[in-house]
Amino acid sequence: MPGIRTQMTGPARAAARAGVLLMLAAACSNGGHDEDASAPDSVSADTTAAEPVVLEEAFLTERDTLDNVDSPTVWNGPNGEHWILTSAKTTDVVLVNDAATGAEIRRLGGTGSGRGQLDRPNGVRAIDDLLFVVERDNARIQAFSLPSLESMGTFGEEELLRPYGIAAYEDAEGRIEIYVTDNYELVEDEIPPDSALGERVEQFRVWVEDGELRDEHVRSFGDTTGEGVLRKVETIGVDPANDRVVVAEELGPDSHWKIYRLDGTFSGEVFGRGYFPQEAEGLALYTCPDGGGYWIATDQGMGENTFHVFDRRTLEHLGAFAGVTTRNTDGVALTQAGFGPFPAGAFYAIHNDGNVAAFSWAEIAAALGLRTDCTEGAAPADSAQ
Repeated sequence: MPGIRTQMTGPARAAARAGVLLMLAAACSNGGHDEDASAPDSVSADTTAAEPVVLEEAFLTERDTLDNVDSPTVWNGPNGEHWILTSAKTTDVVLVNDAATGAEIRRLGGTGSGRGQLDRPNGVRAIDDLLFVVERDNARIQAFSLPSLESMGTFGEEELLRPYGIAAYEDAEGRIEIYVTDNYELVEDEIPPDSALGERVEQFRVWVEDGELRDEHVRSFGDTTGEGVLRKVETIGVDPANDRVVVAEELGPDSHWKIYRLDGTFSGEVFGRGYFPQEAEGLALYTCPDGGGYWIATDQGMGENTFHVFDRRTLEHLGAFAGVTTRNTDGVALTQAGFGPFPAGAFYAIHNDGNVAAFSWAEIAAALGLRTDCTEGAAPADSAQ
């Protein structure tokens, strides 16, 4: 389904955009990355903190590495539904599991470019009664209604080249503001020069009118000089109450998090340096009505796979935890709704490409001295890669 724009077709637009970026890189590049960037306003890292607390998973969903799962999101429906919806990149589906038990409910999608089909789904985000799925190889976002899981249409074909992660929130007018990372390449497997990285994030506004999906492209953004440059992107999160769009800079050995404002300008804030020696990946936000809460950010690794907790307001590092089994985590999701075995909500993390691990938020909070009082009526918060 097209949005409200009337422009050239998606493939033609994408080809033209790639051409413009290539010309820009050739004309403006200094021949590589900017090594003379000024130091940002950042939260210093005390990486001498204690070892992460190891917690046992409440359950793991059935494992199948053929699916190559990447990112989960949680949906709590009005009729008692509690679902984990997880992208499966190789089989081109979204897995739907019971969030209380891990039992499989159904598989959504299948390979293709038609309505209801998927091609390498990556980031996913459930908000209100809609599920948004980022399709890397179809270079688009597809929306599905919940709980029917019927396709509402697609958007982003005219702007996206190689999309990955998604973050979203509902604005004051009831529309959904969506931020998507676009890890485009001008030469295969090479990061473009800084001068060509001005469209690393795309923002869209989406709503349903008379039963039809409507969308508009709001802006593209990403600094091309200085500390705000986004070189390797996937994970993204958003905190509208604090005017923050949080983006993982995944390029090692200095993987960390950069903060943009909702309007796409770089804030100058950077956090997490020193805590992500492997790769900054999945991100979730625990929110409280008084503005408090936590960011939970993943340092993805096979040997050591750590979930770091930062204060929502100050970005101070508060502690870390790890799972007994969980390793090599891509995406994560968090729900603050209490249900079943999780009276204070639950945290979900991908385990090594094959399944999803569930943790009780009450147990995480008890281990790290965190809050559990922001549960009733809270909406799920997550990021998708």
